[in-house]
Amino acid sequence: MAQFIALVQAYMAFGIGLSIGLGALGACIGIGIMGSKFLESAARQPELIPQLQKFMFLLAGLIDAAFLIGVGIAMFFGFANPLLTAVK
Repeated sequence: MAQFIALVQAYMAFGIGLSIGLGALGACIGIGIMGSKFLESAARQPELIPQLQKFMFLLAGLIDAAFLIGVGIAMFFGFANPLLTAVK
């Protein structure tokens, strides 16, 4: 039984690290692509910068929120693991 609990905890730690790491990588790539497209569009049409900037910050917040929701779910499974509470 103790071996099973240790195995579940090990896999859970690996899964948490993987989900947070890949989520951070995806968020960074998404914000980088969005920022580059914003700069391209601002250079082409400078009169639209205030409107584009508003949408850029909104999307940056949504991208970060999606990543932080993933971190929250990972922390939930790390600290209140439903698999371990079912075994005990």
